[in-house]
Amino acid sequence: MSSFWNHRWLYISRTDLDIEWKQCIEEGKDPAPLAAEFARVRALDLEDRRNQPAAQTLLDKAAALPLRGDYGYEEPSDLEEIRARRPKGEPWRVLPASDEGLLDRVYGAWLGRVCGCLLGKPVEGWRRPRMWGYLKDAGRWPLSDYFTLAVPQAVRERYELSPARAFIDTVDHMPEDDDTNYTATGLAILSKYGPGFAPTDVATFWLNNIPILRTCTAERVAYRNLCQLIPPPRSAVVRNPYREWIGAQIRADMFGYAAPGNPELAAELAWRDASISHVKNGIYGEMWVAAMLAAALVSDDVSQIIAAGLAQIPERSRLAEAIQEVLAWRVEGIDYDAAAERLHARWDENHAHDWCHTISNAMVVAIGLLWGERDYGLSICRAVQACFDTDCNGATVGSIVGAMLGAKRLPERWTAPVHDTLETGVAGYHRVRVADLARETMGVIERVRNG
Repeated sequence: MSSFWNHRWLYISRTDLDIEWKQCIEEGKDPAPLAAEFARVRALDLEDRRNQPAAQTLLDKAAALPLRGDYGYEEPSDLEEIRARRPKGEPWRVLPASDEGLLDRVYGAWLGRVCGCLLGKPVEGWRRPRMWGYLKDAGRWPLSDYFTLAVPQAVRERYELSPARAFIDTVDHMPEDDDTNYTATGLAILSKYGPGFAPTDVATFWLNNIPILRTCTAERVAYRNLCQLIPPPRSAVVRNPYREWIGAQIRADMFGYAAPGNPELAAELAWRDASISHVKNGIYGEMWVAAMLAAALVSDDVSQIIAAGLAQIPERSRLAEAIQEVLAWRVEGIDYDAAAERLHARWDENHAHDWCHTISNAMVVAIGLLWGERDYGLSICRAVQACFDTDCNGATVGSIVGAMLGAKRLPERWTAPVHDTLETGVAGYHRVRVADLARETMGVIERVRNG
């Protein structure tokens, strides 16, 4: 049989089943009645397509499980239901906006995202022992600069450093990365369809422009569903164990850039994007980040910016609870190292689900912002040093702080290595100037304002 037909990314795998079990528990379901069936199907050779129907049936049964009666969260996926469960009385629907300095802030957001992503890219997938060991053995602890190959040979060998991992010594621009591909994708969607785009437009853009094997986890499953004529929002639900993973959260930025001073609109645009591949907290992560970015383009108050994000998601959600917990740590007065330890005590970075979940990484973003002291370099370093999804979190924190500060206030030592150049896999944006992306974004902002 051709290897194409056995491509493991297109099949339901044992990992998918393991993730589904954990996901069910976290979202308030009891999978115990299906335990025997999970064990039986896990024992099958799932790369034999004849066994795929058994895995499909099991995921369908898991999806049909009811919520426990004692589940304490309210987590809808429908936009109007989400809005109905936002915190009451929060003032962050619309913030005062001015065109003065806006281009510099938008440019700062793009540049901040690119450089924050580049910081975390070489160590994506590294857990604490490897990253922290490298930094300490190389005399670079705590993290304060880009990762480099210019370390003793023994360190290079011990930590298996590879030039293919975009260490700062090997790049003269920002190489392609999914975290920046999706930002360019958001720009392309808004440019093509305008501010009234629908989830089906996002789906159509994906099918026309993104090869299925370039997608991962929830996006891959949604794509598979779209190819089987399952439209949004069902495309996010059917046989999707990754429905609350970080994929939507990393797609948020352009929707925040498009709505400076209007977190509510930014969150709505993000919902339209997220709802084709994610549910519940997976959606909220994208809404939260987009709303924060809309606020960051008109405010430099970190507490206000985080509040603007929280104001757009359900108050009784796991994501809101987790961010409030990080805010409480800050009020308590613990230092950054203690905050990182508490994060790791709650989430197991060695488990793929915890490592790549929206909530664990959103907590990293909040830590980077709150303990970053409005300093760009310190903020992205604290987001990356915490581990978990390093390039995603470096990019998100970099984007928000870049929007707060503007491009002119970003330190040259962070921005110079990329030479204002970004490479993406998105048609029309294969190799572009970051300044040009900012100017194109300004055109989108004007179009959004005019409806």
